[in-house]
Amino acid sequence: MTLRVLHLLALIFISANVEGNKSQKAQRQGTEKKKGEDEDSKRPKYDLSLYKPGDLFQVPRTLFIHFGIYLGNNRVAHLIPDIIPMFTSNQDRIRKCVTDLRLVTGVIAKNASVRVDTVENFAYGETIEINTMDLVCSQPPLDGEEIVRRAEKLVGPVAYSLLWFNCEHYVMYCRYGTAISFQTSQFCLLVRKIFLSRRCCYLTALVGMGLMCCVETITPLMILCTIIIPFTIWMAS
Repeated sequence: MTLRVLHLLALIFISANVEGNKSQKAQRQGTEKKKGEDEDSKRPKYDLSLYKPGDLFQVPRTLFIHFGIYLGNNRVAHLIPDIIPMFTSNQDRIRKCVTDLRLVTGVIAKNASVRVDTVENFAYGETIEINTMDLVCSQPPLDGEEIVRRAEKLVGPVAYSLLWFNCEHYVMYCRYGTAISFQTSQFCLLVRKIFLSRRCCYLTALVGMGLMCCVETITPLMILCTIIIPFTIWMAS
């Protein structure tokens, strides 16, 4: 009987040690994992040794691609719409990373500036592509020092237009000397295909004639608009 009691106590002791060792091991693994995550968060996400002054950066944003010029020393100059400067002159708030909401509202308000941010703030967590415009632009890039000089010269508030002067126009001017935007060209081409087509001309003419038939009084102005608008679309298509 005594041997059975001792055997049972031994099993309980061994089981307790095993559970304790498992708990300590899991705790150590959790501590090591957390330590590794902390070290990863402190480690720079972007390798600055891959970049040289004058490089053209591009990163995907919510609705379009965002562009910037690398100035060296972890600095990127980029033209970015921002709504905050319209309501405050507090530089601490203005210097904060521009979120998508701030950017979109800045586009609508047509308020923008060329600002200098770190590579991490510019990329906004996205992967950076370098100098891909060299493959599609017919102009060769300027010297790196000249690119940086042009980029820094425009730092500050600038006139902004989504179609005529956006972040792509800015970097193309700095790197190639020509302010063009391939994104804008593609957008305008899409609009032209949709609205400046023969199908749209026919539809406009039918709508005009339908309105003339629905109203009781027909004025010369209504007739003129019904003819001129479809004719203009027809000639532009």
